[in-house]
Amino acid sequence: MSSYPDKSVTVLGLGPMGRSLAGAFLDAGLRTTVWNRTPGRDRQLVERGAVGARSAEEAVAASDLTVVCVVNYDAVDAILRRDAVRDALRGHTVVNLTADTPDRARDSAHWAARHGIRYLDGAIMTPTTTIGTPEAVFVHSGPEDLYEKHRPVLDALGGTHTHLGEEIGRAAAYDIALLDIFWTAMAGYVHALAVAKAEGIPARELAPFAKGIGSILPPIFEELAEDVEKGNFSGEDNPITSAASSMAHIVHTSEAHGIDAGVMRPAEGMARRAIGLGHATDGFTRIVEVLGRR
Repeated sequence: MSSYPDKSVTVLGLGPMGRSLAGAFLDAGLRTTVWNRTPGRDRQLVERGAVGARSAEEAVAASDLTVVCVVNYDAVDAILRRDAVRDALRGHTVVNLTADTPDRARDSAHWAARHGIRYLDGAIMTPTTTIGTPEAVFVHSGPEDLYEKHRPVLDALGGTHTHLGEEIGRAAAYDIALLDIFWTAMAGYVHALAVAKAEGIPARELAPFAKGIGSILPPIFEELAEDVEKGNFSGEDNPITSAASSMAHIVHTSEAHGIDAGVMRPAEGMARRAIGLGHATDGFTRIVEVLGRR
């Protein structure tokens, strides 16, 4: 028996993540309508019990709540801002889980308000395999009463859901900041694998040591965040000059092997800039303040 006998949801966008979202709603027993610009992607979901809408306007009219997850906000606008879809959404709620920038989220919210559409923004912070499991992580922003109204349906996606506040761009801002960590880390890791390979070190042999480096980061993240909040940029334990020296070694070794050091050179440049501004004895977090200067 369904846990949601009177609830329905529409999912627009059936890429890997959209299919995972729709699948989780179906698994929870929600009446789920799906639509995708490319025909055929709804086949397996329809076989599982979803309703395949013939058009986006038909899809959004089927449910009070529409969840959108497409490639970016250009794609969102191309779907939602068509006259027929916009009119069908009037009085309904959109939860936009598409990744883009905070400014685009704010623009979408303003557009929705002008047309009588209720709007929440959000971000998915974990991969498709976590959707519907306790490991999924979602963040949301927008009117709290609207979030609480639809929270029971959003809970069907599993994991943790955090309402970050009513400022609509907040979820996207978290997403950008956290993806900044992820992709700079990924860029650093693949660069490290290239340098290691050039030195005759197989990737699988480096991996356990790389995991060790990763394991020391969480407490460092906490400590550095506290330092930034307090404006404490002390370099007593590890001055920024030490970081710059280490980075220079990485650049030298990379380029000696003909490996592009474009990942590390900007990081070294930030450290050298802080040193040049008179912060040689400060810690690495001084860069936060330096980057924020106009």
